[in-house]
Amino acid sequence: MSVIPLSSEQRHMIKLIDDHAAKFPLSDVGDEQLLSTGYDCMPAFKRIIDSTSKVQMDYICQQYEGFYRFAKLMERVAQCLADGVIEVPKYPSNKNIPPPLNTGHSIFV
Repeated sequence: MSVIPLSSEQRHMIKLIDDHAAKFPLSDVGDEQLLSTGYDCMPAFKRIIDSTSKVQMDYICQQYEGFYRFAKLMERVAQCLADGVIEVPKYPSNKNIPPPLNTGHSIFV
């Protein structure tokens, strides 16, 4: 496969996520650690999803094992939320805090 064009900003965000995921063992415990520490990666992850095509995303996931691992973990969490396995907490009534986004977008269809 030839190199797929990505901006320097995209590459930077991808590398941050990939490096973060690589800190944890490839195990259920490592996945739990990644999930519990991955909150700061979510804005960058969302920007990558929103700014790449399916071909680019496939390329990224093939080239960056940690990014792929994080993406699959986020997909599993989203599916558990959709299936009701994970209960969504009621959102606080503070009107200054916007509700969470629900795009229904899956990158692995």
